Amino acid sequence: MGFRSFLSKPLSQFIVNRQQDWVYSAPAAQHQWRKKLIETARTTAFGRDHFFKDVASYDDFKQAVPVRDYEDLKGYIQQIIDGQDDILWPGKPIYFAKTSGTTSGTKYIPISKDSISNHINSARDALLNYVHETGKAEFLDKKLIFLSGSPVLDTKGSVPTGRLSGISNHHVPAYLRTNQLPSYETNCIEEWEEKLERIIDETISQPMSLISGIPPWVQMYFDRIIARTGKPIKDVFPEFQLFVYGGVNFEPYRAKLYESIGKKIDSIEMYPASEGFIAYQDSQHAEGLLLLADTGIFFEFIPTEEFFNENPTRLSLEEVEVGKNYALIINNNAGLWGYSIGDTVKFVSKNPYRLLVTGRIKHFISAFGEHVIGEEVEKALKYAMERQPETEVVEFTVAPMVTPSEGLPYHEWLIEFATAPNDLQRFAFDIDQRLAKLNVYYDDLISGSILRPLKITSLPKNAFIDYMRSQGKLGGQNKVPRLANDRKIADSLVKS
Repeated sequence: MGFRSFLSKPLSQFIVNRQQDWVYSAPAAQHQWRKKLIETARTTAFGRDHFFKDVASYDDFKQAVPVRDYEDLKGYIQQIIDGQDDILWPGKPIYFAKTSGTTSGTKYIPISKDSISNHINSARDALLNYVHETGKAEFLDKKLIFLSGSPVLDTKGSVPTGRLSGISNHHVPAYLRTNQLPSYETNCIEEWEEKLERIIDETISQPMSLISGIPPWVQMYFDRIIARTGKPIKDVFPEFQLFVYGGVNFEPYRAKLYESIGKKIDSIEMYPASEGFIAYQDSQHAEGLLLLADTGIFFEFIPTEEFFNENPTRLSLEEVEVGKNYALIINNNAGLWGYSIGDTVKFVSKNPYRLLVTGRIKHFISAFGEHVIGEEVEKALKYAMERQPETEVVEFTVAPMVTPSEGLPYHEWLIEFATAPNDLQRFAFDIDQRLAKLNVYYDDLISGSILRPLKITSLPKNAFIDYMRSQGKLGGQNKVPRLANDRKIADSLVKS
């Protein structure tokens, strides 16, 4: 046992013990954070504008702090960029996490000296929960790879600015930095395909034990290694023990990733966002991700069917129900207030509070009133793949065909297969039938002859890679939306 793995055992015990202080009293921890956030930000510009001095109860809070998106906070962000202090949170942010918005262009999300620990320590704690539960720590003594964005930072105003994964790279603990790959120089390469080849050069002969990244880009890494060596990943990296991922649902990628590896390995799902580290998988046996209720964020939840209402219901943690979809709202110790991060979640447990990420509130299809969400299409696809297990899906997206040249409208599924199903017609039928069972509105539209059953369009190899390249979003933390209510992505894929 090496130095790192040896030390990780008592540290994991300490972290898990400390975690128990709030895991089973999460609502109380949440309201303590609500009070602390309001008290700390009382004299900021935002706090004065929203009369924080008069806020005592959660009802007061909801009256004072409206639900908002980036556009609503943009004026405050601009004041920070212009050099002003004490705007959303005391002082100035220590970073802006730069992320892309669909309507706002580039977004600059503040990270404060108080909130940085949420981003950094949560990833550490996820690994230590794994060590504590399984007793496996030897992976910490080998090489660890994090497929992330560039750590090169620029400035916005006077605030260091970059992608969250690049910012996080500056805070990797010293005891892990010596076995972290790729090198800093390689990580700084902006062009993804050039960077990927350099990463392979640096890692292919190393004892890699942990690989972390978004599944489609990890799959691309694996594909390139297999093409070079002619070997499965388990033979290239015999020490490979743990896959850490986040950003997208793992299920559509699971079969192909495990086939590429050549064996099943342990995995840890994380739920980081530029706005805060929300949850992580704390057990290899329990369903869902543990909501981080005591790390500087006060969470709120809006039933998804009410999100676009003028006055939607806002719930605190103790008011949520298991099995119901909610839009996630955060208030944090970097100065985000009533902020919709755009994700939808569903709780699978309240003791402790564990959840699943079910989609994006704006990524749905409701061209005909069906309101099909990401969780439903992913479950329907998984069902069809289980019925024809030879099938391997590289990537997919779904869009409405509102005005076809003939016949009724339909949903078009654009799928890039690594291995196509033996019976594509049956595959489409299985998806359609399962989706109708999962979504009563879709079922009504099909049975009422408003829509015809879905159509699958098989895309050529590398269709999604080529599309992401054309958008300047190849690699890193970028993802293809599963669903769109228009045909912008679909038409680009079909034309390419």
